[in-house]
Amino acid sequence: MASLVTKKNGLSKFVSTSKHAQSLWISTRSFAKSSAKQRPNENEREEVMVEPEDVPLPTEGLGRPLSEILKQLNKKVPDSLLRVRVEDGFSVKYIPWHIANRVMNLYAPEWSGEVRSITYSPGGKSVSVVYRVTLYGTDAEIYRESTGTAAIEDTSYGDPVQKAEAMAFRRACARLGLGLHLYHEDMS
Repeated sequence: MASLVTKKNGLSKFVSTSKHAQSLWISTRSFAKSSAKQRPNENEREEVMVEPEDVPLPTEGLGRPLSEILKQLNKKVPDSLLRVRVEDGFSVKYIPWHIANRVMNLYAPEWSGEVRSITYSPGGKSVSVVYRVTLYGTDAEIYRESTGTAAIEDTSYGDPVQKAEAMAFRRACARLGLGLHLYHEDMS
């Protein structure tokens, strides 16, 4: 049975009374009835005690249908997360690999990635990496692979194998929708 206690501390708390107590903090506003003379008291908050079956546990949100995960990944990436580099005199926007990794963790927490192969060119002048990203939904799983290639003598952004891997990872993520809009920006 749930009980309701009003507090003025600015927070609401869901508390489970079971052995495995789970706490979730949320902020909710309690407003008085609307009238011309009454203004809502924004400092008033409520504390609600509920049973665990009434409150979804945070881990329940991890497993979602693949269509929901893909819809989230296909959203436009904010400009604040993008970086710009100059290649052959042109400015190119891109998502750094560590930002792509964080976005994947946020929207597709049950993803995995792996290097499928590392291949050096016959003359040893470049290295190519094939990377696979797999998404796991509650209804299906899907993977996409892509390649990244870096010149061996180009160490401006670190080790050539790491650079090729980061490139392949970002491209595999783009094949799932993450940052795909960046490939089409200049075309419109």
